[in-house]
Amino acid sequence: MRQDEIWDTETAERYDTPGRGMFAPEVVGPAVERLAALAGGGRALEFAIGTGRIAVPLAERGVSVTGIELSEPMLARLRQKATIPVVVGDMATATAPGRFSLVYLVYNTISNLLTQDEQVACFRNAARHLDPGGRFVIELGVPELRRLPPGQDAVVFRAGSGYVGVDTYDTVRQHLVSHHFTFDEGRQARLSRCPQRYIWPAELDLMGRLAGFELESRHADWTGTEFTTASASHVSVYRLH
Repeated sequence: MRQDEIWDTETAERYDTPGRGMFAPEVVGPAVERLAALAGGGRALEFAIGTGRIAVPLAERGVSVTGIELSEPMLARLRQKATIPVVVGDMATATAPGRFSLVYLVYNTISNLLTQDEQVACFRNAARHLDPGGRFVIELGVPELRRLPPGQDAVVFRAGSGYVGVDTYDTVRQHLVSHHFTFDEGRQARLSRCPQRYIWPAELDLMGRLAGFELESRHADWTGTEFTTASASHVSVYRLH
């Protein structure tokens, strides 16, 4: 078994089967449609733009997109796809030139910041980039602590042909690590890990208020499905005062 990778969108793209997973058209399409509408003809900034899973089709829709990204390998993959201006740096502190009507973070990326202070700084960084009344959009999973059996700290969140995903939780520090096991045709296993700090929706709202935002809407997905206690994720839209 190899254990030499951090799981990120660049890694996920290598293992993704066309038409499945986070790169599937039915996943990407609604996100792009919603973000284009929220941009309202203005400029958009993606924090942690990665390999351009969302930014490239959003730019193809005519939205002026800029990115911030820390990973050089992911930037290299993005540059093979499209010419999108990107600032190399941490999404909590790096500054992109100009002002924007929309800043967005997709697919749990804010949880890659491993402290509450860094996550609050990310909100404040979004506020610095936005025009008055601009929006900050976050796609984020809901912590699945109810799935943890008593006395255990791990849960299988997905199992299928060639892939098994396991989350391990540290509920004291509000941390989790997603372990991604992938298997090739020879059944050789590869293990990648993604450490995260999970955030409850109410805590996320407080972070927004500290940075001058108010919650405008929250849905269970990009298509506007109602957010309920059973929702596994949410798309939250914050408006800058």
